[in-house]
Amino acid sequence: MSPDPSYREIVTKAVCGKGKKESTVTHQFRPNEKPTSILGCWIINHEYDAAKQEDSILVFGQYDVNIWYSYEDNTKTDVFTKTVSYEETVPLTMSDEPIMSEQTDVIARAVKQPNTLEASISEDKEQVVVEVERSFACEMVGETKMTVQMHPDQEDMNYRDVNWDEQVADDELKSIEPNFLQAEDEEESDE
Repeated sequence: MSPDPSYREIVTKAVCGKGKKESTVTHQFRPNEKPTSILGCWIINHEYDAAKQEDSILVFGQYDVNIWYSYEDNTKTDVFTKTVSYEETVPLTMSDEPIMSEQTDVIARAVKQPNTLEASISEDKEQVVVEVERSFACEMVGETKMTVQMHPDQEDMNYRDVNWDEQVADDELKSIEPNFLQAEDEEESDE
């Protein structure tokens, strides 16, 4: 009868919480001139950071909304730029509470950079309404322990040491003909 195996604890980093959130938000802007039509709208200079917030992750950042529009009955154009700040709470769908209570690292990624879904002129013809889509994936990484079973007697466990002298060398691999089966099949089909 073999002796009872012993156990060891390994300290490692592990993902202890994950979350993903897609959202659509609406912004209203009043350009310098009364818009006649919207010629284009794009979002640039997106910057963000994230922090742990109880059982969720708070993503906070900003981006510039650029609206190219015409005015004075489509005789002139201008670009209106406004910096928008935001906060997005991403709930954690998978979480490990014991690890989360310890010091954790927060990782947030914009799955898709914020983009304009639609830009239109408001009913009062004074403002531009911009619909923006945002998408984030977040992870919380913390230190945890894993318990592994140790087997002190290797002979009982049939461990096999690898003899590296018996391995195939790089020079030998280069001399192998990878299409040898095709050549053999072609010879048989010729007969």
